[in-house]
Amino acid sequence: MLEPPPPATWRITLPRGATAVPIARAMVRTAMQDLRMTADRTTAQLLTAELVTNVLKHTCGAAPIELVVEQRSAGCRIEVHDDDPVLVEGLGDPLPLGDPGDGGDEDDRQAGPDPDAYADDSRTTDDTAAADDTEAPAPAPACADRDGRGLVLIRSLSAASGCRPTPRGKAVWFTLPELRRPRRR
Repeated sequence: MLEPPPPATWRITLPRGATAVPIARAMVRTAMQDLRMTADRTTAQLLTAELVTNVLKHTCGAAPIELVVEQRSAGCRIEVHDDDPVLVEGLGDPLPLGDPGDGGDEDDRQAGPDPDAYADDSRTTDDTAAADDTEAPAPAPACADRDGRGLVLIRSLSAASGCRPTPRGKAVWFTLPELRRPRRR
């Protein structure tokens, strides 16, 4: 029986500093071009920048960051490895954009928190609204509590995302589907 070839992979070590994000964006663009991936390169660069920025903002280690771009049969998988063992919460199934239940490939997903779970947010922007006890404050999504929109972008724009422990710390990843190439006539 024939086995599929191993995935084509690019690995690069990024410095821990201000140059990490632009280097990561350039490397993702170059790797995807070299591997002839058809996944959306602009989205891949944006989501990679979000992951690398999160490493810089939320980890204190001194070890370099590793970027992995891997071509898989279902598309492109991009991972960012760091030396912090604390796993990122809020990744897993993409946020629903269309019909409920249209979740795609379940094999490549890790469960994340319930997207319908909300954190208590008792802040108000209008002092007059605070005096009115009849209305409850608007809930904030739990996955946006720590950093804002980064994880929401990753869940919304990727086919799958997750976080897994590694011997050195953790890897945070997302996948993008391959786009159809136009037929030549």
